[in-house]
Amino acid sequence: MDTIFFSIFNFFLLISSCNIVLADEFPSWVSAANSHLLQLTPLKADIVVAQDGSGNYRTISEAVVAAAKKTYAKRLVIYVKQGIYKENVEIEISNLTLIGDGIDATIITGNKSARDGFRTFDTATFGVSGYGFVAQGMTFENSAGPENNQSVALRSSSERSVFYNCSFKGYQDTLYVYRKVQFYRNCDIYGTVDFIFGYAAVVFQNCNIYVRKPLNYQKNTITAHGRDDLNEKTGIIIHNSLITAAPDMVGVTSIESYSGRPWKKYSRTVFMKCTIDELIHPAGWLPWNGSFALNTLYYGEYLNTGSGANTSARVKWSGYHVIRNSTEASKFTVDNFLDGNLWIPATGVPFEGGL
Repeated sequence: MDTIFFSIFNFFLLISSCNIVLADEFPSWVSAANSHLLQLTPLKADIVVAQDGSGNYRTISEAVVAAAKKTYAKRLVIYVKQGIYKENVEIEISNLTLIGDGIDATIITGNKSARDGFRTFDTATFGVSGYGFVAQGMTFENSAGPENNQSVALRSSSERSVFYNCSFKGYQDTLYVYRKVQFYRNCDIYGTVDFIFGYAAVVFQNCNIYVRKPLNYQKNTITAHGRDDLNEKTGIIIHNSLITAAPDMVGVTSIESYSGRPWKKYSRTVFMKCTIDELIHPAGWLPWNGSFALNTLYYGEYLNTGSGANTSARVKWSGYHVIRNSTEASKFTVDNFLDGNLWIPATGVPFEGGL
């Protein structure tokens, strides 16, 4: 059985297929700058997926079905070898870890879309609802394209789920942070309209957010949070991340791009200590429909930098805040907003608990 090595710093894998893998032989997606940090402890994969027949199953869906029929006293680990897996996957198993060979090496792709008659929820290439799901080193994609409207790459309602070194590629509604508490670290997210959306309490940390070119009549909106109860401790928090143009948007000035818009009445979104490139419109935020939610939402910006981070021309809504002190900003850290210090360390994924 193939052996996977986890690191408390990089939570990465090395695979041994019949041969011993030396500790200094790192996967291509581990940078030379980080390789010296790796401290390894072995952990075996319970199930291996490989299109070439070298694993237990050829598809992820087959592996998940098989796993659901068994009882595990510990976390179940599925290793998915590099390849393009054209399938739609639903996971309800709790305490499951799914590990690939890296971004753009292990790819799960589908093309369901609203234009084809699917509900947005059902367009997801990959959906997960089981408690404590962890994914690392994978790309989740919906290839339907901008002309097909809502097309979800990944939908998560997994409580205390973690995505590390993953990529999410789509256009409208790429990443559906549907429900519960979620954490994303060192991930790439690509999209156009409302491409990070949902009701969850979620923090994106050290991520790259790439704004793609939409249809000519559309405006880009990165986030659309759906909090509809003032007492819900939910929101989309983007911390220490890069907001920039995808290659097809570089130099495009005819299309406006915004940090977000309020999907529901108490929508809450905060950008903290991010680098925001010039593609973000000076107003920063876009209304959903007239004056809806503009006084009840909470949108905040704290110590962002870059040519798109200037707040002097931002919207004048009473729900928009330029956060000026660390006490207020600290409410939205991993430790305070997600209670991350209580559960993320057990995953082995690096994180910053504070500002």
